[in-house]
Amino acid sequence: MQIGIRGTAYNTEDIDWGLEQGVRIIRVEELFERGIPDVMAEARKIVGDRPTYCTYDIDFVDPTFAPGTGTPEIGGPNSFQAQQVIRELDGVNLVGADLVEVAPPFDNAGGTAWLGASLIFELICVLTRSIQGKPVVK
Repeated sequence: MQIGIRGTAYNTEDIDWGLEQGVRIIRVEELFERGIPDVMAEARKIVGDRPTYCTYDIDFVDPTFAPGTGTPEIGGPNSFQAQQVIRELDGVNLVGADLVEVAPPFDNAGGTAWLGASLIFELICVLTRSIQGKPVVK
């Protein structure tokens, strides 16, 4: 499952390929239209109680808040919404996670690194609570 996918109106080749492979892709328009809690409820339903690994890509976040990535794309969520997505993983049998694509050469002020560290901390909190079998404190 991919959440928050976006790009230019030029081409949907990558999205079309993913859909053909059976990947549930929620584009950013759908995420904002439905709301984060509703989309994340669908994510929890899809993974069920199976062990789940989460890869969180920093370029999910709008480059206003995370400019230090190799593939910035406008139209993403703000830092609070990025945090909310992680917290909505409550109830998922999360067994591991990572955060990718922070690019220090493009992160002159260090804000992307700070956001990335903060988001990975949130992921660790959810992961720890999942391992302990406790719900995330919201």
